[in-house]
Amino acid sequence: MNKYVTGATIKELRERKRLTQAELAELLTVSDKTISKWETGKGYPDITLLEPLAQALGVSITELISGNTVVNTNVSANMARCKFHVCPVCGNVIASTGEAQISCHGVDLVPLEAEGPDERHAISVERVEDELFVQVEHPMTKQHYISFLAAASPDRVQLVKTYPESSAHARFKIDQVGAVYAYCNKDGLFKLGREAFA
Repeated sequence: MNKYVTGATIKELRERKRLTQAELAELLTVSDKTISKWETGKGYPDITLLEPLAQALGVSITELISGNTVVNTNVSANMARCKFHVCPVCGNVIASTGEAQISCHGVDLVPLEAEGPDERHAISVERVEDELFVQVEHPMTKQHYISFLAAASPDRVQLVKTYPESSAHARFKIDQVGAVYAYCNKDGLFKLGREAFA
């Protein structure tokens, strides 16, 4: 771990919760001198205290360690504005409906920035009854392939994992789909808005 909770973070979060050092100490069953040592950088909380400390301060362990509070501005949880995160180690795909601090295999994952499709990542969308047939004509080798296809609407994200040596296509329920996505393991995330296939 390259970061650990700082005294300034503990003090700021404690004051935000309007707790005295003594009150925080009581919640953690430590002395107020211990809290003072942490806040002045003369000591650090034991790793076993991170979870109770985070709970007492009303943040996640990740927020406590990073010193950054996560504020989810997408309070309506509109899935059409979801963000995708992909682990470069295992390929795990995580969708979030707002700001989040996500890690996998010890790697902090940042949300992918979607680009418009280019000629090597052209996304075709065809309406077939009540579904959208989405396809990307892309070589699918073990080294270079489309990893997933997704369709986002206000109340859901439909995601289909694709694999090397198969084809990059999927069917999605058409219900209010606002955008479709294709993720290339080498070139990133591509997005096609509804205006392109409505």
